Amino acid sequence: MNYESTIRSEASESFDTRFDLSGGALGSTRLKWLLLAGLLFVAIIGAAYYFLTNGEAGTVAGGDDRSQAPSVTVITPGQASVEGMITASGSLAARRAMPIGVVGEGGRVVAVLVEQGQWVRAGQVLASIDRSVQSQQARSAAAQIDVAKADASLAQANLDRALQLVERGFISKADVDRLTATRDAARARVAVAQAQYNELLARNARLNIVAPADGLLLERNVEPGQTVGAGSPPLFVVAKDGAIEMLARLGEEQLARLTVGVQAEVVPVGSDKRFTGQVWQIEPTIDAQDRQGTARIALAYAPELRPGGFAGATIKTGQINAPILPESAVLSDDEGSYVYIVDKDNKAQRRGVKTGPITSSGITIESGLDGTERIVLRAGGFLAPGETVNPVRDGEE
Repeated sequence: MNYESTIRSEASESFDTRFDLSGGALGSTRLKWLLLAGLLFVAIIGAAYYFLTNGEAGTVAGGDDRSQAPSVTVITPGQASVEGMITASGSLAARRAMPIGVVGEGGRVVAVLVEQGQWVRAGQVLASIDRSVQSQQARSAAAQIDVAKADASLAQANLDRALQLVERGFISKADVDRLTATRDAARARVAVAQAQYNELLARNARLNIVAPADGLLLERNVEPGQTVGAGSPPLFVVAKDGAIEMLARLGEEQLARLTVGVQAEVVPVGSDKRFTGQVWQIEPTIDAQDRQGTARIALAYAPELRPGGFAGATIKTGQINAPILPESAVLSDDEGSYVYIVDKDNKAQRRGVKTGPITSSGITIESGLDGTERIVLRAGGFLAPGETVNPVRDGEE
């Protein structure tokens, strides 16, 4: 018993000597706090490591889990053969507009015989200019012809008599030559007087403003009593044969797809009637301001086709291969038309497209798609670019 007490006393003394840093109970308390701080530090490091590894992996896995992603119906349209169409707008005009003005010296207009919208014939008098002075000049020229003819008759008679006297020796050969020259000069004066008279008649005829060809009278810019001359603006404008055309404005890319002779349908503004024509000319120049050119569409006369009016046209460009989408898949905003496609990561992405003609199967997509994409069929307006979705093929819902 004494031996055991001795051992315990020595062990207690040794422990107090080794761990008592500041002596007594105070050293023991400080040691406990240091141990707690160390354990807390280790716990913090472990938790951080757990969240940086297992926690991050759990986040990715949760992102890949599409159980909470919205389901969308998608289609892959492929490509179909459709009739290519180009839509354009432009103004109507006379295909061959003939301005008609004063070709003579002019004067005061005494009569206008036609109205706008009337058909006129080639040579028809449209307006007349006063010719009272010119008529008197023509009469004077006609009288001068008679005078010249009388002088020519007298000169011929004198020559005939002289020729009879030459054989008898009463008239010399020189006198005969002189009388022959007088006769020839008289005849020439007759021709001059006749030419002057014809000139006056032609001038007087030009005081009638006439139509140069058959056609539709588009403009009448003169009234009786108005004084006109060679420098006056055109008095009338006639559309030759009434032929009309549409000046369709198109971009460079669209013009490159056109050829002369293709058919087009034209609808004037304010009318639902369609008129069939064909592109007869593609102008060789491009406007430097708006980068557009003009395709001229020939049209037959119709009362609804009024030159100066505005119209829309649908021009056929032949068969093309292009995707066709239902109208529900194509959206539009201030930036233009677009669709949502689902990429390989099942994220919705916005894709701008250029739409073409509307067919019975849907809307033709001229550019922006090749037909192999997964297109959101409907409710695309509720998606945001980059949003994860759960794609479901159309017909598999």
